[in-house]
Amino acid sequence: MVAEDTMMNPPLESLMQRTMSKFGLVTLAARRAREINSYFNQLGEGLGTMVPPQVSSTSRKPLSISFEEIASDKIKSVEMAVYAEVEAELDAELLGEAADEVVAALEEPSEITE
Repeated sequence: MVAEDTMMNPPLESLMQRTMSKFGLVTLAARRAREINSYFNQLGEGLGTMVPPQVSSTSRKPLSISFEEIASDKIKSVEMAVYAEVEAELDAELLGEAADEVVAALEEPSEITE
């Protein structure tokens, strides 16, 4: 197979091999591009909650960076069932921590005197 010169780098054909469908590729790239954009927007605030780009790129566009990450296997597609399971575990863990804080707050003696 002869590789054609295209404007897009990495080529779309190589990206399609890393996901199950075109829709999966678009969804994965768009989600990661939003994360990269959020990372760049929060840099001045010093929060550090977002994952920085995983590849060094000459591109400044988040979508191009996300395609480069997918091409270099830094970002991988995960089946929705696995994603939902991990998200449910995280939600249960956060809910448990919040419940512990509420119980601790209720057990503290109040400072109100009659």
